[in-house]
Amino acid sequence: MIYIDTSVLAAYYCPEILSDQVQLYLSRQVKPALSFLTEVELYSAVARKVRSQEMEMADANRIFAKFQSHLDAEFFTIIPVQNHHWRLARGWIGLFSAPLRTLDALHLSVASAEDLELVTSDKHLYSSAGILGVKAGLIG
Repeated sequence: MIYIDTSVLAAYYCPEILSDQVQLYLSRQVKPALSFLTEVELYSAVARKVRSQEMEMADANRIFAKFQSHLDAEFFTIIPVQNHHWRLARGWIGLFSAPLRTLDALHLSVASAEDLELVTSDKHLYSSAGILGVKAGLIG
């Protein structure tokens, strides 16, 4: 099973350069995993597009409704972020071996602890996964 980060989820729901590639990739997956951290980041990314006038509010609301319908239909496997994920992320940041941002460390810790392959379009996150020995795939 794969764990998708926000860069992939956003490209799935929002029109972006990688959207076609991400949609094709995800159509071949059975219940890809994500966390509610990913959900909050998706909402943040869409809200940023509205504030910067890259997207209309009505389109953002359609994206939110479609995403919610996918959650309701159990299109995704939801992985709750638990204490051991936070501790692992904190430990990796404290190693100073990878240029980890807080939320990236959490995504990596969820994927690693649950023995999932992280799928991302973020080259920095992908690189950090390699440094830390986390299974990862890069789209784009």
